[in-house]
Amino acid sequence: MSKRAIIVIDLQNEYWPGGALPLDGIDAAAANAARVIAHGRTSGDLIVNVRHEMPGAPVFVPGSTGAEINTAVTPAEGEPVITKNFPNSFRETGLKALLDENGVQEIAVVGAMSHMCVDATVRAANDFGYATTTIHDACATRELEFNGATVPAAHVQTAMMSALAFFYGEVVSTDAFVTR
Repeated sequence: MSKRAIIVIDLQNEYWPGGALPLDGIDAAAANAARVIAHGRTSGDLIVNVRHEMPGAPVFVPGSTGAEINTAVTPAEGEPVITKNFPNSFRETGLKALLDENGVQEIAVVGAMSHMCVDATVRAANDFGYATTTIHDACATRELEFNGATVPAAHVQTAMMSALAFFYGEVVSTDAFVTR
């Protein structure tokens, strides 16, 4: 097995049309994530699926359809699925122990939302010393509002990926990642 893990963050039904938090470009991001996952499986990478649950909240309700991993990226038999309750996939989960048990030194991240769980997880991974790669076109986000201004999803995505690339690791396209 390689020393790399592909971390698939929160590609759950809640983010698709009909869910409570539909994201801009989620279908394209999930299709690219599926390509990254397939590449990882072929390369012998550890594929780790992360799913968010929020007990008592109106979204990501445990046991709901919205909390299920979308069929575009269904975990393969035997692949670990980590359930989290916070944006950071490492916080109060077994993710770090799983990566360390498997000798992982490098992680590649795909998923949602770029400005929340992807960001928090990539920064934490970097803090733990993992070499990180974020696959920007295999991540999705949504428009945000702040101080009376609406920030389009494309601008949120650009800001998040540029911030991660500034210090927290490499940020590349799906094509660049799978053709290395």
